[in-house]
Amino acid sequence: MRGARLAAAAMLVAAGAAPAQVWRSDQGDGTFRNPVLFADYPDPDVIRVGEVYYFVSTTFANVPGVTILESRDLVNWTIVSHLAERLEGRPQYDLIGGNAYRKGLYASSLRYHAGTFYLATTPVGQKTRLYYAKDVRGPWQHHELDREAFDPGLFIEPDGRAYLATASTADGTITLLTLDRDLARVTDSRKIHYIKGAEGSKILRRGDYYYLFNALPPRMALTVSRSRSLFGPWTTRDQIDDRTGGHQGALVDLPDGRWFGFVMEDSGAVGRMTNFSPVFWQDDWPVWGTPEAPGRVPFRAKKPIPGYPFAEPATSDDFSQARLGLQWQWNHNPDPARWSLTERPGWLRLRPTLADRFWSARNTLTQKGQGPASRAEIKLDIRALATGNRCGFGTLGQFSANLTATRGADGRAALEMEVTEDTVEGPRTQTRATATLPRAGALWLRTDLDFTSDLGRLAYSLDGRRWTDLGGDFPLAFAWRTGTFQGPQFAIFCYGTGTSNGWVDVDRFTLSPLPPARPQAIR
Repeated sequence: MRGARLAAAAMLVAAGAAPAQVWRSDQGDGTFRNPVLFADYPDPDVIRVGEVYYFVSTTFANVPGVTILESRDLVNWTIVSHLAERLEGRPQYDLIGGNAYRKGLYASSLRYHAGTFYLATTPVGQKTRLYYAKDVRGPWQHHELDREAFDPGLFIEPDGRAYLATASTADGTITLLTLDRDLARVTDSRKIHYIKGAEGSKILRRGDYYYLFNALPPRMALTVSRSRSLFGPWTTRDQIDDRTGGHQGALVDLPDGRWFGFVMEDSGAVGRMTNFSPVFWQDDWPVWGTPEAPGRVPFRAKKPIPGYPFAEPATSDDFSQARLGLQWQWNHNPDPARWSLTERPGWLRLRPTLADRFWSARNTLTQKGQGPASRAEIKLDIRALATGNRCGFGTLGQFSANLTATRGADGRAALEMEVTEDTVEGPRTQTRATATLPRAGALWLRTDLDFTSDLGRLAYSLDGRRWTDLGGDFPLAFAWRTGTFQGPQFAIFCYGTGTSNGWVDVDRFTLSPLPPARPQAIR
């Protein structure tokens, strides 16, 4: 099914202005292709407020945490905000005493009731938090519950009664927590259902029935259960799986009474992507797809709501604004004293943070790798690079491949190509190639990601036109036991060992489409 999700290179030059993303879901002819965003947007939850849709996605140890996107048609999405400006409760979030990769903020649940947005999320190993805000852009406040509810699924009745459904794959027992009116305290807890391997619960109501959706990671499948009471008894049916569309998600209603589904699919090296699907009903059971092709998420379908223009999350950036764009996230909590957009207007200045390796360095600035194949370039001014500084560009992931600019005691600058693989025993770094740089100040660095071949490549230039590859191909991969639990991310960094002198200035980041190495993998 993965091949069916890697769609045609023709999307690279769809009608209109040059895309910021590499992939265009909206085909401009009243149809769209899955995935709606060809990047790692896992653990989706989607709601409608009036005629606007909101989509929340997991961010793990990235900061700001929990990405919130907005759309008018369920196809064209832009990032509208993030939930948390920093992560709290562990020194590892500041990369002190270790790291928090594969921790942080996981699957969240978003709801809206009586003029207020509510978002339930559980930082790994910590107690569940119920955030609330009048505006989805914030500011957000939160209550902390007295327990850890894994992958909490928030549900609010029209009269304000609120509940959290929670289940863990290790058990499969689905527990319903009753909340007080302020969504600040658990007042009751009942085991309402059991599905072997269940997690990622989501609840909605349609007519006389409540519907409970659960992911089954051991089978990469999605189930739906229905009952006339939140407390059961429930009848369960299989829905779809990663061969037919995905394994974690639910439904969202349209203003005219139709329903659409959203579901996460493990999609290889790029990570976990979200697909959207029409849904129809048979005997009060939801069926993914269309009556002509039931039981699967279509590769291409009619847009659910026509008439809205193309829109997408930003990517390229000239760093001319007073704040970082919403497409950017830091790897763990940043040190605000070590970066600036104002010291040199129009440039991002990164001062080195203290670290012995890239994997444990603060203030690495990231954004999602884009598929099916993409090319990102940055322009650096390295004149202020000091001895001991290690600054550059590349990727962060299970395999982190980077071009790192250094300066020797003789004042000469050099470039190293390193690949760090995170293993169960810890990160392992290999220096593959080096190059001596002339005494010029400008340096261009390039990172290519091709998810049709699962290979990347790095290159550098001294004039922005003529490029030299360095270090050869490196692998692109995704795994949940090692790496960051995310697909490869573009990464701009500056760290040092034993020194805080020097800095590097970043003039711009530019993303563009890359012809895929294996067009036969796309259709």
